Amino acid sequence: MGGQGKGSSNTSASSMQRVKLYRLNEDGKWDDMGTGHVTVEYMEGSKELGLLVADEEDNETLLAHSISPDDIYRRQEDTIISWRDPELATELALSFQEATGCSYIWENIGGIQRNMHFNNLGGLEVSPRPAMVNLEPSRILQSNDGSFRSGNSDMREIPPVELSSLPLLLKTILESSIADQMRVAELISQDQEFFPKLVDLFKMCEDLENMDGLQMIYKLVRGIILFNNPAIFDKIFSDEFIMDIIGALEYEPDVSKTQKHRSFLKDHVVFKEAIPIKNSMVLTKIHQSYRVGYIKDVILPRVLDDGTIASLNSIVHANNAAVISMLKDDSCFIQELFAKMKSPDVSEASRRDLVLFLHEFCTLSKSLQIVQQLRLFRDLANEGVFEIMADVLQSQDKKIVSAGTDILILFLNQDPNLLRSFIIQQEGNTLLGLLVKGMLTDFGEYMHCQFLEIIRILMDAYTMSGSQRDAIIEIFYERHLDQLVDVIAQSCPPRNNSRVSVSVNSHNNNISSFVPAKSEILMNICELLCFCVIHHPYRIKCNFLMNNAIEKILMLTRRRERVLAVAAVRFMRTIISRNDEHLLRHIVKNNLLKPVIEAFCENGNRYNMLHSGILELIEYIRKDNLKPLVIYVVETFAEQLKKFEHLGSIQALKIKYEQCLENNEQKTENNNNIGEARKRGENRGLEKEEEDYFNEDSDEEDSAGNAPHGHGKNTRSSTNSLPNGTKSSMPSIRPNISGGIVDYEDDEDDEDYNPPVKKPDDPSEDDDDDSLLSVSKNKRKINNNNNNNNDGRADLSPKKAKVGIISLAPKKEEREVKRESETESEGEKRDETDEMELEKEEVKLESGGELSRNGSESSGNGKESENESGKENESCNETQLSEDCSATLNNSEPYPVR
Repeated sequence: MGGQGKGSSNTSASSMQRVKLYRLNEDGKWDDMGTGHVTVEYMEGSKELGLLVADEEDNETLLAHSISPDDIYRRQEDTIISWRDPELATELALSFQEATGCSYIWENIGGIQRNMHFNNLGGLEVSPRPAMVNLEPSRILQSNDGSFRSGNSDMREIPPVELSSLPLLLKTILESSIADQMRVAELISQDQEFFPKLVDLFKMCEDLENMDGLQMIYKLVRGIILFNNPAIFDKIFSDEFIMDIIGALEYEPDVSKTQKHRSFLKDHVVFKEAIPIKNSMVLTKIHQSYRVGYIKDVILPRVLDDGTIASLNSIVHANNAAVISMLKDDSCFIQELFAKMKSPDVSEASRRDLVLFLHEFCTLSKSLQIVQQLRLFRDLANEGVFEIMADVLQSQDKKIVSAGTDILILFLNQDPNLLRSFIIQQEGNTLLGLLVKGMLTDFGEYMHCQFLEIIRILMDAYTMSGSQRDAIIEIFYERHLDQLVDVIAQSCPPRNNSRVSVSVNSHNNNISSFVPAKSEILMNICELLCFCVIHHPYRIKCNFLMNNAIEKILMLTRRRERVLAVAAVRFMRTIISRNDEHLLRHIVKNNLLKPVIEAFCENGNRYNMLHSGILELIEYIRKDNLKPLVIYVVETFAEQLKKFEHLGSIQALKIKYEQCLENNEQKTENNNNIGEARKRGENRGLEKEEEDYFNEDSDEEDSAGNAPHGHGKNTRSSTNSLPNGTKSSMPSIRPNISGGIVDYEDDEDDEDYNPPVKKPDDPSEDDDDDSLLSVSKNKRKINNNNNNNNDGRADLSPKKAKVGIISLAPKKEEREVKRESETESEGEKRDETDEMELEKEEVKLESGGELSRNGSESSGNGKESENESGKENESCNETQLSEDCSATLNNSEPYPVR
């Protein structure tokens, strides 16, 4: 049993240590260097630990690699460790047979690297750990999960805090692995006497001036801080131990002179209370935050790792949140603060401290949650913080003004509507005027950028509600936009041929006394104007069109600073990108691209931002196919741009210009063709109507005389049965259509009824001519409508006759308008079809039967159709008029009559 167990142990250990060694060749492929067993041992002839790989067959050394403190090792998946060997200048890799062996070697490499770092930082000679001397199979098998455990893994206590055992305690803390560090940190945090004894030992060594002991205590405290344990931080950063811990960190071995951190914190650091704070917990948190920050930023900035720095920052962040939360809940403290700031009896020094305190208070409020931040800022706004800021911005102290702008930006980032509401409700809108004035004032510390940011957030249309947006934009454009534009105009050199007349507003007393603004301020104004063009296109367009502001802004191209010319080009590019028709016409009309082209020509062949910006502007005009600007630029500045024809953008612009001209000529030609076609169609229509009119008159005369003709156009008298069953003794102009809409049997009694002809009421000759003309003009439309009505079974009463004639008049006008909008070919085709239908219909009309009772009665309505033949032809005329009226009725909407 025992022999079997021992053999099994050796086999398992061998498999855990068994690896394949690979080396990357010049072709980028991995070469197999052999299979062996890896161990961590001292390198031959040195005190350094390294990786040794011995061949499993002949025990020949395949690899002897000294472990480097640099981060060159990489673990891939679970069984591969690779690195670039600086001595061999190639990539090496170990592929383990089992993942437990890979984890074991990986942890050993990490532990050795940590010891190297500690030795380099502390300068302490530490002997290598015995566990790393030789990786015996029995030691590997003691770990069930394959993870590395040192001899201290099962420690129950740490060495006592005494001067004699101080080296052993230091070695325990500095040489522990990651798992051991957690165990040591746990033991230290559970030992209530550890830090009191350590402080007493530090005081004793300091009294005895034992520098060796003090330096070991320094390394010990530094190692404890690097444990990054929250429980330990709570103890060492408490008021009881914090100053002694800082004192222990004064004796750094690498520094020849002892630091005086405690003296600096006690004597030079002064805690100012603008408003007395009565809560002791608040004071404790404030002092602790400052001291932790001092340790992190001053004492140990080069020693702390990222994890420890993050932990210290979280401590400071939590303390700030607690301080702000306790202060904002103290209503008396807030009221006292604002009462003091509003008091006129406060000195300038006290006011300065109050403003700086308020600035720090608002800045630290970012540690709160979002909801708590919003509630705090609303409470401060209700207390009148914006009124105080209006007074702060008028101060001559730049530091106070800077603090005031920071406070406003904090409010705007949280809720911009708070400041907008105050500006709208404030009488005279003083605060907005102060912000614009601050943007134009040279503070020498780039504070105008802060004013620009405030105004830009205020004018951001995407974060405004409806009422606020209109109100604050109206205030800005009416009172301050012209002021910004005039600053640009007054800061630029005049030009004799310029049409711009610089006007002096009320905010400037005299142009001669005006000092040109700095280039940074002018650039900020341009940036703000570009922002307004994007966010308020309609409002700023009206201002530009009325005040000619664009030309004033383009005066920046005359300044010596090329960066201002680039800003002007960027402004013009922003305007053109809106593709607004009115602005484009305004640019062309006032020749506003002239300063830009002149600046381009003056720049010459220098390849700079101005050159690229103007070429990009021209390229945008071409690509976006802005035809007015394409034609305007090429026709107006052809001579100036001639020397730049070698540039691709200029060549492409000219090609686009030629295409625009060709398109315009083609459109003009098409419009002329359409106009001529419409004119010919109108003339042909008039000629056709006149021809129909005369043809119809001749038909009426032939019908009135009842003269037979060879072409069969006479009306023949026959008894035709009407759809309602009656017989007509008068000629009918309707075609022979079988059947009516309704066949009424009771109409048979009226078959002999012949109504008397109504006598006309002495009409004049003009009325007769008009009546005949009206009937003849409607005749053609009647025939067409009859052809479209396939069943053609209309039988209307005499009362509908007048309505039918009147209702056809507007249809004739509609047809003429429709015919005018068609092309010449379609008009000719329709005219030929109408002629053929008209001839067919006239033949049918002249071969019709007798007129029914309804048709006879409707003939009484034809009293206006007497012709010039005299009283002997009166009956014939009445018959012809009845035919025309019946034709009109047949085209009307069917309406049965009883």
